[in-house]
Amino acid sequence: MGIIDDVKDTLSKAVFTPSTLLSGRGGLHMCQIVLCLVTFVLSLFRGGSSHTYWNYAMFTWAFCPIMTLIITIIEMFKLDIILNMFCLDWADFTTGMAMSSSLMTVSVAIFYANFYACLKCLYGLIVSVFALLCAILYVLEVVKDKFLDKKQGSYLAALPGFWKVLEAFVSCMIFISLSGYRDKVALIFCVIAYVIPFPILPLIIATNILKKLKTCLPFNLDRFVFIFLVISVILYIFAAIVYPIFMFKNNPRPSDCPPSFCLWAIQFMVAFFTYVNLILFTVDLIFTLLGICGFKRT
Repeated sequence: MGIIDDVKDTLSKAVFTPSTLLSGRGGLHMCQIVLCLVTFVLSLFRGGSSHTYWNYAMFTWAFCPIMTLIITIIEMFKLDIILNMFCLDWADFTTGMAMSSSLMTVSVAIFYANFYACLKCLYGLIVSVFALLCAILYVLEVVKDKFLDKKQGSYLAALPGFWKVLEAFVSCMIFISLSGYRDKVALIFCVIAYVIPFPILPLIIATNILKKLKTCLPFNLDRFVFIFLVISVILYIFAAIVYPIFMFKNNPRPSDCPPSFCLWAIQFMVAFFTYVNLILFTVDLIFTLLGICGFKRT
């Protein structure tokens, strides 16, 4: 009966509270949603593009406000109390999402300004300014949560979880920058090496967030993560060696190669992000082995 009473008590607290929209957090969320949607519409009216960076920007300006809206609705109806009881650490999830959204919007603000803004491109400059404002708003939420409210994350907003988010983010940067590999078998193997770890990362993150799901697994998740990290490091060592050799052999940097529309520079970004992710996975593996900085030792 104790559990049933706890459930009834929790449900009684889940009531509609529109006053949350008037709080500092609610107001910040409303500004994030409106600015992201305005930026999305402005970029859409500017005209479509086949460029993967433009597609990534549009996805970011749609995904981030949708997640913010879902969080706002859940908190407005006090459903976070129920989720906190049965599924996840709500404060950890919301702070982690703010950190992830900051990462995405900041990167988009940089990429969009690099590819589409110039002194003669007034519309591109306007979109870039709005993109920068979106990034600032999400960074402000992270500063508020982590430094002003001093929220302590249990996974996603803590170093181990956010490290996995960084690895997934860098993988996305590699995918949107890939080009010129289809006619080279060695580079196709590199793409396979990038693909294998990527879908497993969100599964690890989701399983650690959903506390009940983690306890129902028929295997030790921490041991699985350790094996996954070992395989990921091996795959990225392979890609870090093979990709630069076969991509840049007989392919020197052109004399005129501005970063905004030079294919060689984009191909170089793949090599750069390959080494970044190799470092991230290696540090993740070492920290897991040592059991430091919140990483669980296997």
